[in-house]
Amino acid sequence: MVYLTYLSIFFLKQMKKKIICSACLLGDCCRYNGKSKPNDKAKALLDTATLIKVCPERLGGLPTPRLPAEYKNGKVVDSSGADLTREFKKGAEAVLRIAQKGNVKMAVLKQRSPSCGCGQLTMLDGSIISGYGVTAQTLRDNGIEVISEEEL
Repeated sequence: MVYLTYLSIFFLKQMKKKIICSACLLGDCCRYNGKSKPNDKAKALLDTATLIKVCPERLGGLPTPRLPAEYKNGKVVDSSGADLTREFKKGAEAVLRIAQKGNVKMAVLKQRSPSCGCGQLTMLDGSIISGYGVTAQTLRDNGIEVISEEEL
């Protein structure tokens, strides 16, 4: 039989689950328009989890601010027509490496983003379509649970 001491219970409580989180949800001004999208529910996760802030676009080498972009038919294209697929994939792979290195099993990502969208993506014309962003799909393909801030 295993007996837990008060000290071991204290240390078990300190071991928080690790969760990848879109940096814009935690207040970082890294969105395409140079703004953030702070989310109180995402911030509240800090009480029960260790949040690892990521911005896939920045990790892929894109500046802030930048032109809006859409993900469609396997390509990411900005409003000028420039193909940003390589940068978005580079950022997604960087997030995946961070998750794998930290043994992270869950991510909370910004809904409708061409990188982080979880089930919905916003197109350049403002319409919303079903789908997953580059990073969200990469994480899903590698067994990491992905939800949006709207699902918290």
